[in-house]
Amino acid sequence: MSTIHKLKTLAHYFDAVKSGEKTFEVRLNDRAFQTGDILELQRCTKGAAGGIYYDTFEKTIRKRITYLLQGGQFGIEPRYCVLGLADVDEEPSP
Repeated sequence: MSTIHKLKTLAHYFDAVKSGEKTFEVRLNDRAFQTGDILELQRCTKGAAGGIYYDTFEKTIRKRITYLLQGGQFGIEPRYCVLGLADVDEEPSP
């Protein structure tokens, strides 16, 4: 069974994932991400005081993790990872 991870995503990056231009996420791997898990990306913006505000326009998109590249190699910090993303409707590769 896959886990659903709800993640805040700044508007610029959210929009790029939504349009299909960005097909990956770089994240601190503090959630034990696994291939097959679902990311529920929540669009948000930074306020003038540095706070995070959720946008009411197009709140979330869902993506499936199709690939996981652990940090500690290729210049990626050890506690971070790169997640390959696909639409949830797409079947995972065998």
